[in-house]
Amino acid sequence: MSAAPDRLTVLIGDDQPLIREVLTEVLTAEPDLDVVAVAADAREAVRLAVRHLPAVAILDVRMPGGGAWAAREIRRLSPATRVMAFSAYGDSHSVDEMRRVGVREYLLKGLPNSDIVAAVRRTAATS
Repeated sequence: MSAAPDRLTVLIGDDQPLIREVLTEVLTAEPDLDVVAVAADAREAVRLAVRHLPAVAILDVRMPGGGAWAAREIRRLSPATRVMAFSAYGDSHSVDEMRRVGVREYLLKGLPNSDIVAAVRRTAATS
């Protein structure tokens, strides 16, 4: 996967194949977004972030290897990449843990597609 010029690049990290597929479809339908990598676990997400240097990494909080670990490593190894969490869990412990490692947005699964797309754009715009 490679990005077209002037498009925001996105990495998706989630252990659920259906979530990866739907997020990819939703984001690539947007004229300004390109999904450049898709990972099934934390280690793969970090490896792909280093390779592709996406503008935004969307990470599942409880994917194998840990979303917080992946977020911390991506922020360390690809500092320009902004990280957002996408999770079925909205408990304060999960949210606080992801915020501590530099996550910009924390979205709960089940939101309308337009909210997800808007969050990706907001996350990319933060410095």
